[in-house]
Amino acid sequence: MSERYFATRVLTWYDRHGRHDLPWQQAISPYRVWVSEIMLQQTQVATVLGYYERFMAVLPTVQALAAASEDEVLHLWTGLGYYSRARNLHKTARIVVEQHGGEFPRSVAALSELPGIGRSTAGAIASISMSLRAPILDGNVKRVLARFLAQDGYPGETRVAAQLWDAAERLTPPTRVNHYTQAMMDLGATLCTRSKPSCLLCPLQDDCQAHRLGREKDYPQPKPRKVLPQKHTLMPLLHDGSGAILLYRRPSSGLWGGLWSLPELAVRDELAALAERHGLRLGAEQPLAALSHTFSHFQLHIEPLLIAVEPHGHAVAEGDWLWYNLASPPRLGLAAPVKKLLKRAAETIDPPASR
Repeated sequence: MSERYFATRVLTWYDRHGRHDLPWQQAISPYRVWVSEIMLQQTQVATVLGYYERFMAVLPTVQALAAASEDEVLHLWTGLGYYSRARNLHKTARIVVEQHGGEFPRSVAALSELPGIGRSTAGAIASISMSLRAPILDGNVKRVLARFLAQDGYPGETRVAAQLWDAAERLTPPTRVNHYTQAMMDLGATLCTRSKPSCLLCPLQDDCQAHRLGREKDYPQPKPRKVLPQKHTLMPLLHDGSGAILLYRRPSSGLWGGLWSLPELAVRDELAALAERHGLRLGAEQPLAALSHTFSHFQLHIEPLLIAVEPHGHAVAEGDWLWYNLASPPRLGLAAPVKKLLKRAAETIDPPASR
């Protein structure tokens, strides 16, 4: 199949069956496309829709995002996961405003220099919002091309990725690149799905090598499996009797960077030192149901412990610590497990008086 015929089939299918009513397809701009592409990294469209609408309602322009506080950005991102995406979004907005006059660079190379924007994301921004010829290779497109070519090897390997990029470059047409880019993503998301591909509806079925071999589910080949390490932590929810729980802001880099979280202790013996640091006297304890959270490189098992505390001495929460009012919560970025635990605490503690 020629490159031109490939694109023609894809575009004909898109015109009839593609998605045309996604929120980021309305009033298209580099900013709106960029935010959607960052949110869609490792996240399904159905999950992103609500977050995108809320984000745009509060921060409709790159200038608004640049001017927002990190807490506000992380608050709007809470629950989407992979929080480095939100921090990089914030950094990039400030760079675009301060160094580019509020206009996104008009080349893949320049876009790729911005925090959190890789080659594929840059290609999507350039092609969809600027109509520049630029290939993309997100997860959906990798799956379509790996099956179409019966590409051996895990796409995360340098050699395999290079071969898929070559194919993406070769097959991207010179015209209607904005529609072609969306069409390729739509094919992977709606027909060429991971577990149950709808090959009989696919415009590429006649020339798809994996389909010809009857091995659609063998491509793309998976990443070699490895056993996830298991980690354990005790998370005390120290509550002061008025509906407030002690939280701290995690360092900006690393796990849950910049988010507000509960203290994490290796052993119960560390509770006394934590209480002393904040001038608190420990009271009644109540264990909450254990919680597990899986990261890409390990699984965390959380033992939450609800503990009543009373002020003792003159220490107060300051700096990277605060008392989080359950009845009137501030707009902060919270790690997803912490958000769940705070909800459980609110349901467990007697209705608090206003703080």
